[in-house]
Order: sequence, then structure tokens, then C-alpha cells
Amino acid sequence: MDILHLVDRLEELFNNSKPIPLSRSVVVDEDSFMDIIDQMRISIPDDIKKAQQIIAQKDRILAQAQEEANRTLALARERSEKMIEKSDIYAAAQAKAEQILDQARKEAAQTQLDADRYVIETLTNLEGELNRILTQVRNGIKTLQASQELTPPVEDEK
Repeated sequence: MDILHLVDRLEELFNNSKPIPLSRSVVVDEDSFMDIIDQMRISIPDDIKKAQQIIAQKDRILAQAQEEANRTLALARERSEKMIEKSDIYAAAQAKAEQILDQARKEAAQTQLDADRYVIETLTNLEGELNRILTQVRNGIKTLQASQELTPPVEDEK
């Protein structure tokens, strides 16, 4: 279940709770509240799994970029060797090979940079969401703790 949905449910539970007259406190159904909290505990690891999947995706992208760079370098070497064999102008062949190698390195570096930017952006967004959710949970806890402090203990009637 989506953590944001659970936060919305928690807020809805709070908003639908019965107010205590002459105070800013409300009576919250403990079972419903604890059920939502339990679901949040289950859901947060899912968000962490998503972040780990994003990191794994970044690693795959980087591995693919490295593999592509290696293939490009191998192709460049093969082409340069063929050019040397077929051509009397060794200097031109060497220059072309260096140009291909430089281009391959630039493309690999750009691909890695793009992958890093994507992962940073995604993880930053996830961090923001998690911080927002954590702030909401902490505010909910503070509100409930404050209401408990304001509510006088109920004495047993005997």
C-alpha cells in the first residue's frame, strides 16, 4: 500500500475523530490508528525496496555504459588496425583511431553522467517524500501525545 495513502487515512481518522469539548483534543479509535501505523511499518520497507531498485537500475545502466564503451573501444581498435593494414597513411589512421577512442570515452562519460543525474534526482525526490512523510508522522505523534497530556486520567468507578 502506498505510504501517502496511509498518511491520508491517518489524517482522515484524525479529522473524523470526536472532539473533546472545551479542548483542542480528539478521541481517536485506537484499533484503527494502530492498524494504520502497522500498515505504515509494512509500507515503508517497500519504499526502501524501490530506492534499492533504483540504485540497482543505476548500476545496470552504468554497467551497460561501460560494456558499450568497451565494445566501442574494441571496434575502434579493430577499425584502426584494418586501416593500418589497408592504408599507407599511418598517421591518418592513428588520428582517426584516437578520434574514435575520444568520442567513445566522451559518450561513455556522458552516459554515466546522465545515469548519475537520473539516480540523484530520483533519490532526492524519494528522500523528500520520505522526509515529508516522517514529518507528518512525527506531527501526528506530537498531536496525540499533547492530547494525552491535556486529558485528565479517568478514575475507575467502584
